[in-house]
Amino acid sequence: MQDPIKPVVAPPTPPPEDTPPELLPEDFYYEGPYLVFTSIYHRKRGYCCNSDCRHCPYK
Repeated sequence: MQDPIKPVVAPPTPPPEDTPPELLPEDFYYEGPYLVFTSIYHRKRGYCCNSDCRHCPYK
């Protein structure tokens, strides 16, 4: 006797709160080829990433 064929189920999509928010103009600026996050962006993110960011308000 053969096993019944199981339907293929797509993986669940992450809930909307897991998707990163869209960057606004006050969140960053360019310095040459580099994207620099402002302190406004860092405060919105809510934590320090320990990457020694120039405008980190959590240092």
